[in-house]
Amino acid sequence: MKNRTPRNLAFSKFLSKMLSSGEQATAILYTLKWLLICVLVGCMAGSASAFFLVALDWVTDYREANTWIIWLLPIGGLFVGLLYHYFAGRAAKGNNLLLEEIQRPKQIIPFLMAPLVLLGTLVTHLLGGSAGREGTAVQMGGALADQLSKIFKLRPRDRKVLIITGISAGFSSLFGTPLAGAVFGLEVFILGRLRYEALLPSFLAAVIADYVCFAWGVGHTSFAIPVVPELSPIAIFYALVAGAIFGLAGMVFSRSTHFFSQQFRQYIGYAPFRPLLGGLVIAVVVWAMGTTKYIGLGVPTILAAFEQALPWYDSLVKVVLTAFTLGAGFKGGEVTPLFFTGATLGNALSGAIPLPMALLAGMGLVAVFSGATNTPLTSTIMAIELFGADSSVYMALACVVAYLFSGHSGIYGSQLIGTPKHLVYGRHKGKYLGDITSANKE
Repeated sequence: MKNRTPRNLAFSKFLSKMLSSGEQATAILYTLKWLLICVLVGCMAGSASAFFLVALDWVTDYREANTWIIWLLPIGGLFVGLLYHYFAGRAAKGNNLLLEEIQRPKQIIPFLMAPLVLLGTLVTHLLGGSAGREGTAVQMGGALADQLSKIFKLRPRDRKVLIITGISAGFSSLFGTPLAGAVFGLEVFILGRLRYEALLPSFLAAVIADYVCFAWGVGHTSFAIPVVPELSPIAIFYALVAGAIFGLAGMVFSRSTHFFSQQFRQYIGYAPFRPLLGGLVIAVVVWAMGTTKYIGLGVPTILAAFEQALPWYDSLVKVVLTAFTLGAGFKGGEVTPLFFTGATLGNALSGAIPLPMALLAGMGLVAVFSGATNTPLTSTIMAIELFGADSSVYMALACVVAYLFSGHSGIYGSQLIGTPKHLVYGRHKGKYLGDITSANKE
């Protein structure tokens, strides 16, 4: 046996010294701990999303084949309203409860949140409400994940990370975007900052959940942008202009939802009656329009926005119907309606901004989402996962500018402002978006 060379001996000493510091041993234990937890979270959230997506396709197909069922929307609204009024408790806060528990952990998120939001969302879509699906997947993921806090007896700081993994897993498996899902969980609860201590768990849970959902045989919507022009000063200028418009659209969407919610609370004291009346109004409006393209998710219209010219008012109608539906108390998410709003608005802008229609539709899809949720990094990464890297610069410019132009508004009132979007808004630091919105109305 040969003696060690001086080089090998030096390397051995370096390796021994490095391991003796304990940092790598700690990293190994940390990775194994969260790998175990994230496998459980990913399996639960991925399976829940798979079931939800299959069920959602079924109720949507049934509604489209039996449009008379939309007249039952007021009854469905009363049912959901009663269910939440008497049984939901803290779970009625929805996504905002998840954000609050990450910021200031107090109590385990009620398990009841998961089945309630699942049932409520399916009823909304079956009977013709205009809503999305992200809120449902995120709430299911967060609620299911937090139940592990009891099993593993996690401390508050670990509970924060655990809820983040649930949010990431739910978002990732619903849209088939594991990277965007991971960043969404890190970015959504506090504006302008990321939690790097949750980086590994968030990515693990998102990737595993997406894999599990795919393993169940559930696919996701795919998009194509056939032509992406070369970057030029004028093209960059147009991207900035479009991003500003998309940001304003995100702000309008957010404020419209809060407006209708406030109006229903102000004029209808008994909560279950809000979706009852709201459902009646929506049913009449859908009957008067003679089309169902603006209710439900609207995925066919989103896809059409990449291929053919659509009426200029599509995005406006979707904003009003979705804001009214959610404001009345129906359950569902906002993200897919935001996709609808952005894609159709981008489609309309193609008549005024000389960029390809499909490119503008894609930019709108992610940028309006960025402005309304205050998640520019998530939106940019999602664009790359959905559309490919060729259009990434256009997407990034639109998402970042939309984030700035949407101001301190958003669909999640419990988002905490960690870093204001501009120095002018320095006084908003440490406040909740919901409090700022309320103060501006007074």
